[in-house]
Amino acid sequence: MGKHKNTPRPDDGVDFAVELDRAQDPLVMTLDIGSTATRGSVHDATGTPVRGYRHKIPHEFTTAADGTSVIDPDQVVDEIREILDVVCDRKELAGRVRGVGLDSFASSLVGVDANGDPVTECFTYADSRCAPQLKQLREELEERQVQQTVGARLHTSYLAPRFRWLAETRPEDFEAAERWLSIGEYVWLRLLGTTATGTATAAWTGLLNRRSGNWDRRMLKAAGISADVLSPILEPHEPLSDVDPERTARWQGLADAQWFAPVADGLCANLGVGGSDEHTIVASAATSGAMRVLLHHRPQDIPPGLWCYRIDSSRCLLGGALNDVGRAVSWLLDTLALDDAVLDEIAAADPSPDTPGVLPFLTGERSTGWAGSARAVFADVSASTDASAMARGMLEGIAGSYRRVSDELERAATDVERIVAAGRVTQELPSWLQILGDYLGTPVIHQTIKRSTCRGNALLMLESLAPDVERSSPEPAGTYTPRDSAEEYYRGVHDRFERLYGAVVEGS
Repeated sequence: MGKHKNTPRPDDGVDFAVELDRAQDPLVMTLDIGSTATRGSVHDATGTPVRGYRHKIPHEFTTAADGTSVIDPDQVVDEIREILDVVCDRKELAGRVRGVGLDSFASSLVGVDANGDPVTECFTYADSRCAPQLKQLREELEERQVQQTVGARLHTSYLAPRFRWLAETRPEDFEAAERWLSIGEYVWLRLLGTTATGTATAAWTGLLNRRSGNWDRRMLKAAGISADVLSPILEPHEPLSDVDPERTARWQGLADAQWFAPVADGLCANLGVGGSDEHTIVASAATSGAMRVLLHHRPQDIPPGLWCYRIDSSRCLLGGALNDVGRAVSWLLDTLALDDAVLDEIAAADPSPDTPGVLPFLTGERSTGWAGSARAVFADVSASTDASAMARGMLEGIAGSYRRVSDELERAATDVERIVAAGRVTQELPSWLQILGDYLGTPVIHQTIKRSTCRGNALLMLESLAPDVERSSPEPAGTYTPRDSAEEYYRGVHDRFERLYGAVVEGS
């Protein structure tokens, strides 16, 4: 343990970190509510994690075959409170931490009453029970116009169909809710006595006008709500006002900290691995996945398969999201009784023409077709197809989904020079990145820093708290270059993927 024995994580042996006594002020505390855990960590003014000052609490969504995907909002509040207790109630941090930021999985929703108590569970982006209401909205609204206005297509992961579903199927809960909050907003309300939503959280609802930065009246009307039941919107440089000092006094290290409105984890994931400009596409591969590029202008036209989320008055995040990446890998491990090592060997094996074609949509598709009711398909399966071939097909199918997003991004973001891949799946299955590089026909740079989403949250706060401090630049783990020998194989794989997609998704 040595010099770290008195820190929250005395066993912290990560390479990319700085000792507290060498950390450059101001420090910031970051909190990340993810799909599988809540995390927190302290970073210094260069964006480097402070060694030992971090904590993690695993959790999972409650799911069901009818499309349910929820989590107890008070459970998440307790997780955040515990992380702050463990990491920040420490006298050695007093006077040094100047910002606390929170990000969360996107498109969450909690209804609260006049006292701020929850009247619903927290609905997650993966809850697809509002599919019938989505169908209604698609019949009533011109979807391309909606996309150009709010930056997102109509889909079960966004809030307009969810509000309709609540009003139609749970009218008592709908009427009981005085306010509707994201999970991050709810956490701040319970812990701080006040709340607001960050622009990058509001944008992920599908209700924010991407040009004005205000709640869009047409979409609010379609959702059946008014703006007064939603939170005020703050840009990344604007801290919360009216934070109750009596509530924050329990954490010694946060006495001088400003608290910032919650933002979406997708933005932080991009920033954390270097996706801060128009030259870098970041391919995130965690429970869900995405490909995104941060633009410093607002595009006039958004490609039909992508979204474009407003970040602030000058920036937006253009990209596409995938429901099933790490979730599909977990399904393989559980269903086919494999482990990570075996699955990585399967990913590293030479391509085989006997590999089945797979559409990996276990919980529906987002980008590029926005088919929320789509489900996984295995094609060309024969009596000789074994578990390894099924697994390989799924891994190639996941890469095929990224390829569809990549193709549209390259047409819209013409200054891209590199692709950086990061996330849990890339660390557990690094050989899959060779499949991705071969499939995309582009070198893939592997960034392996831990808790990169927390780091991105830190960098966002530091834009206003320490604008003149030079940021650290963690070295990548390596680059996966496309192999000439695999080019023809993956051309055929993608042709089959597109035929399956056309027949099953577009055909439905």
